[in-house]
Amino acid sequence: MKAIWNDTIIAESDDTVVIENNHYFPAESIKKEYFKSSETHSTCPWKGVASYYTLEVDGKENVDAAWYYPEVSELAKTIKGRVAFWKGVSVVQ
Repeated sequence: MKAIWNDTIIAESDDTVVIENNHYFPAESIKKEYFKSSETHSTCPWKGVASYYTLEVDGKENVDAAWYYPEVSELAKTIKGRVAFWKGVSVVQ
C-alpha cells in the first residue's frame, strides 16, 4: 500500500492494518522528512488518545493529516506503532 499526498509517496508498506476503513502503516514505513509533529490530540473511546502530524510536501501543508496512538488500549494493540491518514491523502495499492 502507498499513501500519497501532493503527488508524493509519503508512506509505503506491504504490512498495513485496516481498522474502521483506515490503513495503519508501520511507523518505520513513513517518509519522516514530510512529517511535522502537531499539538493536536483527539480521543477515541476504544483506541485511546491520538496525536497528529502535519504533512509538508513541496512547500504545501496538510494540517493534522496523519494520526497515531502513542499509547493504545488493549482493544487497539494491533495499531500500536502505526500511522493512518485522512484529509485528501490517497491510500492505494
